[in-house]
Amino acid sequence: MSETVTVTQLNSRVKTILSGSPAVRDLWVNGEISNLKRYPSGHYYFTLKDPGSEIRAVMFAHSRQRIDFEPKENMKVSAFGSVDMYVQRGAYQFVVESMRPAGVGDLFLAFEALKKKLEAEGLFDESRKRPLPRYPRTIGVVTSEKGAVIHDIITTSGSRFPADILLAPAMVQGEGAAASIVAGIRLLNRIGVDVIIVGRGGGSLEDLWAFNEEPVARAIASSEAPVVSAVGHETDFTIADFVADRRAPTPTGAAAIILRDRMEVLNQVNTDMARASRALMSSLDRMRHRFDVLDARLSPEKALDDLSMKSMAVDDLASRAERSLQGTVSEMRRRYDVVNAKLSPSAGLERIGAMGDRVESLWREVDNIASRRMQSSESRLDSLSGRLESLNPRNVLSRGYGLVTDADGRAVTSIDDIHVGACVTVHMRDGRADAEIKEKVRE
Repeated sequence: MSETVTVTQLNSRVKTILSGSPAVRDLWVNGEISNLKRYPSGHYYFTLKDPGSEIRAVMFAHSRQRIDFEPKENMKVSAFGSVDMYVQRGAYQFVVESMRPAGVGDLFLAFEALKKKLEAEGLFDESRKRPLPRYPRTIGVVTSEKGAVIHDIITTSGSRFPADILLAPAMVQGEGAAASIVAGIRLLNRIGVDVIIVGRGGGSLEDLWAFNEEPVARAIASSEAPVVSAVGHETDFTIADFVADRRAPTPTGAAAIILRDRMEVLNQVNTDMARASRALMSSLDRMRHRFDVLDARLSPEKALDDLSMKSMAVDDLASRAERSLQGTVSEMRRRYDVVNAKLSPSAGLERIGAMGDRVESLWREVDNIASRRMQSSESRLDSLSGRLESLNPRNVLSRGYGLVTDADGRAVTSIDDIHVGACVTVHMRDGRADAEIKEKVRE
């Protein structure tokens, strides 16, 4: 039984067949460009034709970035891509992923072969690429001394952070250009620069070919100084770009990558200074607070209060010792009277004598205890007096210092505590003097 499908279903089946057929995928197709149209989206629509046939073709914007030339009407090219179906119109077309001008196929193949070789060796790995110096003092440039590249680099660097620029003149096109570029890189490494720019202006694949040669790639990879590749325009890619530590879209852009903008540096310095100032003020505030706490602890008034409390403790100990002594004596006297009343004069003379000796011994022991307690109390009192004396501000004044107080009698410890025209009192060893503040100078 025959099957009925819609037009869309039919075209979708054709698209599936084309997408799965290796016979029409990943092909290089030689032909001539005609009916070329470029849309604002960046897509190119054209026809590829030869003397016997033609096919519609499209190259999308992301694929355009892979080629290093501008497609033109009637240009003979070799296009790489696959056949696909545009379902809405029922038309098949060749979707171009890359393209090269006819006649440079050998160069393109050589480019791809060297790229795969160096990539397999790890020369393109991001892990081996070095960061650029933040503030280079010397920049080496390998380029033509007659081209616009060195002029553009010098002009761009004029508005950025200053650095010395050393030119190693080199051929950048034609026979012997690769050897000249290699010699320039090695010369700048012997001189000892901070970073090297290797570059030239735009051109065709043949014009840029010196930067696709293996000696140049290996010289860049073995350079002691980091290398910035700045070859051609933003859409131009060379082997030097892949090997270099950094790729610049243009030679002018290389200077902008290496040297920071002066205003950016100035703003960063101002920001850092502001942060440092805030940190310093915060530290000063913490130190001032700690000083105020210590000053309060070491003030004469606080020391006198401490001494008064210690004196009260000594008085209390003395009173307790006296009461204890009196109690002990009274108890001994009471016991003596009881014993004396119970004993007859004839029978207790010897016992009375013994008791008298014991009482005498106890009196001596009580006297010793009282003496030791008084000595201990006197020693503690002497120690407290010595500590108070060490805190006495007049001892400091005797060494030539002065104590400054404001009109309310508060100690002045900072110039922030007084103002110009204020009256203060300077206390010295043998008197005081009244003064008026004429000027404040912060140190």
